Amino acid sequence: MDMSRLLSQAGGARRHPEYAAQSGAGGGRPHVNIWARFVRVTTRTLTRPLLAAALCAAMTVGLTSATATAELAPRAPVDGASGIGDPYWPLDGNGGIDVTAYRISNRYALDTKRLSGRTSVELTATQDLASFSLDFLLKVSAVTVDGVEAGFVKTDGGHELRITPAQALLAGSEHTVVVTYADRPGKYAYAGENNWLANKREVVTMNEPHMATWWFPANDHPLDKAIVDVRIRVPKGREVISNGELKGRRTGKTSTTWHWRADEPMVPYLAFFAAGDFTIAKGTRKGLPWLVAVSQGLSEGDQRASMRLMKKTPTVIAGLEKDLGPYPFSVVGGITTSLDPGFALENQTRPTYPAVGGSYTSLVVHELAHQWFGDDIAVQGWRDIWLNEGFATFMEWRWTETHGGRSADAILDSYFDNVDASSDFWKVTVADPGAAKIFDSAIYGRGGMTLQALRNRVGNQDFWKILRTWIREQRGGNGASEEFEELAARVSGEDLGSFFTAWLRTPTKPAETADNGLA
Repeated sequence: MDMSRLLSQAGGARRHPEYAAQSGAGGGRPHVNIWARFVRVTTRTLTRPLLAAALCAAMTVGLTSATATAELAPRAPVDGASGIGDPYWPLDGNGGIDVTAYRISNRYALDTKRLSGRTSVELTATQDLASFSLDFLLKVSAVTVDGVEAGFVKTDGGHELRITPAQALLAGSEHTVVVTYADRPGKYAYAGENNWLANKREVVTMNEPHMATWWFPANDHPLDKAIVDVRIRVPKGREVISNGELKGRRTGKTSTTWHWRADEPMVPYLAFFAAGDFTIAKGTRKGLPWLVAVSQGLSEGDQRASMRLMKKTPTVIAGLEKDLGPYPFSVVGGITTSLDPGFALENQTRPTYPAVGGSYTSLVVHELAHQWFGDDIAVQGWRDIWLNEGFATFMEWRWTETHGGRSADAILDSYFDNVDASSDFWKVTVADPGAAKIFDSAIYGRGGMTLQALRNRVGNQDFWKILRTWIREQRGGNGASEEFEELAARVSGEDLGSFFTAWLRTPTKPAETADNGLA
């Protein structure tokens, strides 16, 4: 997301202040060989003569005691947890499953804002499961597991779709779950968020930390990345834009189905689609395909300015690669909506933007920096959000210093000198801000300051080595603040404990010292 957004009190919407000013689980246990378990149990408790006698007795008459039966009996299947374990949003994600792919096939009626369809969820059971959940808000009409009808019920205020298959799922087994649904997503809210953004001409599914559950059933937490394949059917003549590569269009008498697929797994909230009337431009730069789109719902002037900004995407990627190394995905792009989200969002491979004019390059830099920090390397938990927003903010500063503007160090000094110690900006614990403050301005500003201060502390060479090592070691996975801190100390050879304590874990203004990268 773009920097310095605050949670508003109405509906969880987020707004970039600069833009606003310009525009007015638990683990399962595998089955084991009963004889092997008997040997392990008895060898821990019996002397050698008694062990020999016990083995003979067991081979002759078997294990008949109640105690032995209890020890040897396999565990009964359990109901998978209705949350993955993130304390910020306990219902996010689910226990007992690991999703590998979502195959989404939806139909959207722009005039009525009604969405219907079915999603095939390919998953692996990580426990022996009697039942499991998916996160989904819409009304469901049918569920099958491996082609067999399954029981289902909505729980936890309608956020959890609890599924009971005809037969228990064994740990390690792979399954296909198909969910059929039809509803009006705009009716629903979750965690104080009303995230469906649509009018009768356009829709765009963009928000953070939650969005997937308004349009497909998901294991909705950054810990579970999966391949996302999207088919959206809309009235003939309308366009659909989504993640990844356009695989094809099928046009009938009254409708067109657009098929998009991303090659790399993604976090559920980073999946999106937009439908309406869009102008599309595409090309290739240095072997990297790009595709951008601009809503025709904007004025002609805004359309031209927005297209100029979107077409900067491949140039910005090339600039970021100089510092960060190769772009992590197979395609890139962007889309400008005519709706008013009040923020931009780093949807994987194709961020979405409001109409901000043609010169707001820093916003594009921020969202494309997220392709490395937030998309390729997702957070371990939502408390680690500074690893997304602080890093993308710092890369904005870096872009400024390499394109004729102030240095990142000058921006750090400006923040430090002009924000009074009594400001709420210093009262946020950056490495664990709490759910209500994950988009506080301190996560962006102090996050960026932390990185530039680290650069001052360890030196430019070690700093960029730290960032590139982080990208290489965490590629395609998840990262926690503690992991980054450990890596920074390992690469630099310095004890950085007090540095990170001052910047990330102390809700006061850091002392202006060399140890804190400030002198």
